[in-house]
Amino acid sequence: MIPAGKRAAVVRALDDEGVDYVVTDETSGREYTAVATFPLPTAAVEPVLDRLREAGIDESTYTVIVAAETVISRRFEALEEQYEEDADRGGDRISREELQAKADDLASGLGTYVLMTVISAVIATAGLLLDSPATVVGSMVIAPLIGPAMSAAIGTVVDDEALFRRGVRMQVVGVAVAVLAATLFALALRSLALVPPGLDPLELAEVSERLAPNVLVLVVAVGAGVAGIVSLMTGVSATLVGVMIAVALIPPAAAVGIGIAFRIPRLVLGAGVIVAVNVLSINLSALVMLWYEGYRPQRWFREDDARSAFLKRVAVLAVAIALLSVFLGGVTYESYVASTTEADIRAAATDELTAVDSEFELLELSVERTGTVPPLETDRVVVTVGVPPGSTVAGTAPALDDRIESVVDREVDVEVRTVTVERA
Repeated sequence: MIPAGKRAAVVRALDDEGVDYVVTDETSGREYTAVATFPLPTAAVEPVLDRLREAGIDESTYTVIVAAETVISRRFEALEEQYEEDADRGGDRISREELQAKADDLASGLGTYVLMTVISAVIATAGLLLDSPATVVGSMVIAPLIGPAMSAAIGTVVDDEALFRRGVRMQVVGVAVAVLAATLFALALRSLALVPPGLDPLELAEVSERLAPNVLVLVVAVGAGVAGIVSLMTGVSATLVGVMIAVALIPPAAAVGIGIAFRIPRLVLGAGVIVAVNVLSINLSALVMLWYEGYRPQRWFREDDARSAFLKRVAVLAVAIALLSVFLGGVTYESYVASTTEADIRAAATDELTAVDSEFELLELSVERTGTVPPLETDRVVVTVGVPPGSTVAGTAPALDDRIESVVDREVDVEVRTVTVERA
């Protein structure tokens, strides 16, 4: 809509940008004198809007951006090539106004957001306790987490404090609601005896993999954050990317609830660290990606404020992730030490059994490690040995004990169990 007195400036701005346009007179009121309609390539929307803003078309007027299915015009194709060749304007990213609108659309109302989060968390909890990957994946599809995660980053780079605060608030509410819903659901299952008595959730693969997070969770979270922003700024459907973000948040939040309900502090700690690291990493990667792509506030004099907020929030997120990464690094290192130690003990036990009797066979090896700070120390080793009928096993335990202690370089309790193996 062109206000009175701005028609010549608008037409000149469109001519300068090489845009084809149609201007029709507006007779519904004296405030607006004409309506300008023109097709634009995606990359041209933001620079053309900036030129129109200089001509007097701002938020007090009406500017409607509508996606066109197809534009058949050689002149339009030339305009597309022009903006693709311009590195500063090029690419297929949408304008900041469209980006903000998409963020608002993805951030649903609080009631719907809480309801969908509760449903998602309950389904994820059921999937974890059923040890069903398919059910856990299904819970991620309905989780409405992409909107708040992206809104906070977008609000920072375009200096929209209300959008930023809403995004942060909704993320906190979403995680808290997911954990609470999972806890209450798991408690209900226990009290109503809908799960087997004595069930140990840590024996379930879907739960145990959230017990000891390593640095690879950062890869998942960073990838989800980058993918979420790319999907928004290129106008691509964000549905599948929203599932990726839910992968990083909903199952570990449900695992926290299970840990609380079943009173397993280390599950609460491990899964809680995953949730915290993922939330922070998604926000950090999305924020950095948006700034790198050149999104800035509409008004140039607010750019310094946006830059200051960007640097402060990136610093806070980076420090928080670094602190949590100490835990992740410790778990990763402990996993490495545990696996190499077990491999060394297995090799030593196999060699020793062969030396004692070539028909002795190592059937099973269990290594127990204790301690609070990684790497933990090997405390007990249980060796299950298969022996032929009538074999003499005297002296096997001391021999294995000496050999294993030489490998781990400390005193270890070694328990040897023998199983008679008869082959026909």
